[in-house]
Amino acid sequence: MSFISTLGTQDLTLLRGIVRKVHLGSVVAKHGESFVTDHECDKLIESIGPEIAERMIRFGTDRGLR
Repeated sequence: MSFISTLGTQDLTLLRGIVRKVHLGSVVAKHGESFVTDHECDKLIESIGPEIAERMIRFGTDRGLR
């Protein structure tokens, strides 16, 4: 079972935004934001694991992104 399914809507949206901006920023800059789908972001979030995702959520919350 994927840990993404345990995340709330707000947390998942926050993570997707962070992944688009930080991890896939060069792709977005070159091809546009519509090129990076939610599915691609979810695959990357799944690959980094729940511990890092939790840190990313905390970071985003501390920075006022939510």
